[in-house]
Amino acid sequence: MTRMFSRRSLIVAGAATGAALPFSSKGPRLFAQARAADAAAAQPWTLERFEKAMAESGRPCKIDQKTFDAIQARKPAALQRIESYLKERLGHADPAVMEAFRQLPREYYHYHYDTHTPTPSAAYEADPKPWALGYGSALSDYLGQAYMSQVCEAKPEHVTLEIGTGSGFQSSLLSRIVKHSYSIEIIEPLGKAVGKIFRPLGYDNISSRVGDGYFGWPEVEGGFDVIIVTCAAQYAPPDLLKQLKPNGRMIIPIGQPFKRGQILYIYTKDAEGKVHSRRDVGVFFIPMTGAMMKTPRPGSDNTHMEKATPTASPTAMPANGSHVE
Repeated sequence: MTRMFSRRSLIVAGAATGAALPFSSKGPRLFAQARAADAAAAQPWTLERFEKAMAESGRPCKIDQKTFDAIQARKPAALQRIESYLKERLGHADPAVMEAFRQLPREYYHYHYDTHTPTPSAAYEADPKPWALGYGSALSDYLGQAYMSQVCEAKPEHVTLEIGTGSGFQSSLLSRIVKHSYSIEIIEPLGKAVGKIFRPLGYDNISSRVGDGYFGWPEVEGGFDVIIVTCAAQYAPPDLLKQLKPNGRMIIPIGQPFKRGQILYIYTKDAEGKVHSRRDVGVFFIPMTGAMMKTPRPGSDNTHMEKATPTASPTAMPANGSHVE
């Protein structure tokens, strides 16, 4: 297979070392595309740019300047909620996670794909909650996304895999931190549509595809430093653990579909390849479908279905939502 790199990281690496980028007949075009992507990502976020990106992603949306300004005015308060939440739950707010949230225009990801309806005015709500995307999927609440992003402990040199692309926000968030962000969506019309939203923002280090996340993305050479599962599995899929690199981490909700008692597990693989796991917090996610629903649970994973005490009072959530309790 052709190995995929972030064009931005190639340019940065070359500039940092003083080395020339590899040249081929396609070299000048690759370099030009990389420069264009960098320029797009660095542009100020304006109403004009929002509407242009929405149109280029196949989701045309027109709003007036007053509405756009009102959305932007809510963002600082949302960032403050995220920072306070992370400090309360984890003792600190990771600067890399906070910066990624600052960079991402969340209103761009508010879209109902089943009805082709943009919903940018819903972004940065004071009471964070999931938002329907259509096809039974949802844009997770931003506090839960912040929590899971921070416990991933993603680093700039990492390659990550997300199971359950959904809105594309989580993979975009990780892409602002890591070398390359991969994502798999099982719902074909959603996966195909969301796969078109990254390029208009200049996010060139994201690869997404339609498929069953139960099997991971085995074609990616070397595996993944971080795997984040954004749907509730009944057990940890063996193929995902195989694709986790030594010293890697997998974040996965485990529990019965549409039932309380789901627990976020953190799996780690040590340098020798031995896998360890620990229970983290109570969560509520839509279920992992596909092979997960048809493949018997490995006997060694039965212990992961034990009940756990939530770290906070459960909050009622819609069936298509996701939430960290």
